[in-house]
This record gives sequence, C-alpha cells and structure tokens, in this order.
Amino acid sequence: MSDLHIRSATLSDVDSVLRFWREAAEGTSISDDRDGVARLVRTDPEALLLAEREGLLAGTVIAGFDGWRCHLYRLAVHPEHRRQGIGGALLAAAEERFVGLGGRRGDAMVLTRNETAQHAWRAAGYSPEEQWRRWVKPLTES
Repeated sequence: MSDLHIRSATLSDVDSVLRFWREAAEGTSISDDRDGVARLVRTDPEALLLAEREGLLAGTVIAGFDGWRCHLYRLAVHPEHRRQGIGGALLAAAEERFVGLGGRRGDAMVLTRNETAQHAWRAAGYSPEEQWRRWVKPLTES
C-alpha cells in the first residue's frame, strides 16, 4: 500500500471527483454536482479525502464533522482497485481526522440495496442501527 497517497481534495479536483463517482459510486444525491462539491471543499477543505495510486484517483470518502457528529459519505473505490485496502485506508484517515477534531463516533450513509458496501462497512467495524430511519426534505426544487 506504499504507493497509495491520501490527501484532501482541492477545487481543481471537483470535476475529476464527479467523473469518478459516476463510475465508482452507487447512486447520486441532490448535491452531487459541481456547485455542491465545490461548496463542500470551500466550507470544509479537509472533509473530502482522495486516495490516489500512481497519480490516478482510486477512492474517495467525505469525512464531515459538524462540531458534534462525525458523518461519512461517498466511500467509493474504483472497481479495478477494490479489495486492495484502499477503502480501509480512507476510513482510517477519516477516523483520524474525526479523533483530531474531538469526534466520538462515526456514522455512515449506506444504501440498503448496496450489499457490497454493507459487507465493507461491517468489515471496518461499523454496524447498522436499525432503530433509526433517515428523514429528508429537499430545500430547493430540482
């Protein structure tokens, strides 16, 4: 794993991250566009972590901290690089960030239909809390 480099995204990475998510991530959300990702990078410059191998984007995770809770989104590894420890390395970097900020527990958004992701999260020590349900309300019209 010595050739893996993890760093925070910059504004110049926004377009490549969006292309990467179209190929490597499952599903999209309302903020998966250029403005949304750029806003994330400007608002919390260390939240979007990128894993690069040989100069190519191999994985991502968003490690968002609101001052109270630690949230993980968009853990994605390129299909050609899966099962090589990249997801685990990204999660370790995210968890290190959270601990440094005073976070106590990480939570992840995982699609119920994405069984591969569920296995990966379990292997990383995370478990579902079935008593919770996500409630959403769009704040703008699409």
